[in-house]
Amino acid sequence: MNSNISKLCSIVTKPERRIIGLMSGTSLDGLDVALCSFTNSGVNTNYKILNFTTVPYTKDIQTEIKKVFAKQTIDFEQLCSLNPWIGILHGEMVLECLTNWNVSASTVDIIASHGQTVYHYPKNLHPNDKFSNSTLQIGDGDHIAVKTGIITLSDFRQKHIAAGGEGAPLAVYGDFLLFSSPDENRIMLNIGGVANFTWLPKSQDCEQVFSTDVGPGNTLLDNYALSLFNTNFDRDSQLANKGEVREDLLHELLSHEFYSLPFPKTTGPELFNKDYVENALHKVDCPVKPEDIMATLTVLSATVIANSIKSVILQCHHDALEIYASGGGAHNPLLMKWVHELLIGDKVRLRSLDTLGVSGDAKEALLFATLANEAICGECPKFNSAKGIPSVSMGKLSFPY
Repeated sequence: MNSNISKLCSIVTKPERRIIGLMSGTSLDGLDVALCSFTNSGVNTNYKILNFTTVPYTKDIQTEIKKVFAKQTIDFEQLCSLNPWIGILHGEMVLECLTNWNVSASTVDIIASHGQTVYHYPKNLHPNDKFSNSTLQIGDGDHIAVKTGIITLSDFRQKHIAAGGEGAPLAVYGDFLLFSSPDENRIMLNIGGVANFTWLPKSQDCEQVFSTDVGPGNTLLDNYALSLFNTNFDRDSQLANKGEVREDLLHELLSHEFYSLPFPKTTGPELFNKDYVENALHKVDCPVKPEDIMATLTVLSATVIANSIKSVILQCHHDALEIYASGGGAHNPLLMKWVHELLIGDKVRLRSLDTLGVSGDAKEALLFATLANEAICGECPKFNSAKGIPSVSMGKLSFPY
């Protein structure tokens, strides 16, 4: 038997597995690295986050990715070069983390790498019937495996599309296994570049569970913080707090047809980008101050999140919800204040995911580690006919030398 296959078989039968989850989102701020331990699988999964950090992307890394990120026209030589380059970088970042944590690479069983999304293209964004949903993440798994010497699972989203999904959001699988509760109806809200959530009824019925994108989270705020104020993000909402909400601009932004599409749905910066905002700005009667743009974009994100949660209350006939927020947007005080105020009276409670004993910043890396644990030794929950949630195992194997 091939030695790597033999090693994988022994990992599957271990009572406890150590898996590193890697996640880099559309904000391009860095690589989340979570070393996790797992026992069991499926609904019996037990986990612990042993170490976590975010390794920041340098300006150089961000610049290289932005040359192809969410662009319809790119240099294919750049894309081809980036795929191994990002894989090697991520491998080096993992090794750096292990050194800092005083953890030997030989004690890590698996790396679960999401990769770096450069384009997400579900059918709702294109009219060509002969093409299906599509998405592309770079950062080749073989390069990570060879660089670290650790078996790597990567490219999770392709199997999801092959099985009939849109390749996103994938949080539903890990959210259901790790965070569903028989004691309360939960919404696991993630506010990254794009805001999305998973609906987890306390019935724990797979047929009712779903995950969906709702619209922009931080992506527009970060873009305009950079272009208008030369800062990567609106720290502590300082910029937005100086502005006023322009209701005319907000109305134009909310008129986009994406918001009326049924759940589940996916999107990304391919749709919610500066062109989307500039088109709306051209339609308002008078110029909008930079601080007012920030204030309005903050309320836009809060509004699409709150409206979507209200839809769940109406569609699922539940009026008591516990909302657990994670992602970069959970650190934006004005955004969270607006989400809370827009939901007042709907018998919901908005809290940080940290109240469940899990770092909200580490959640997505944990979720991909969970997908890897399921891929090698679990059985998928039977979502059956739940729309957009195929019952499928995801992740492609890459072996080191």
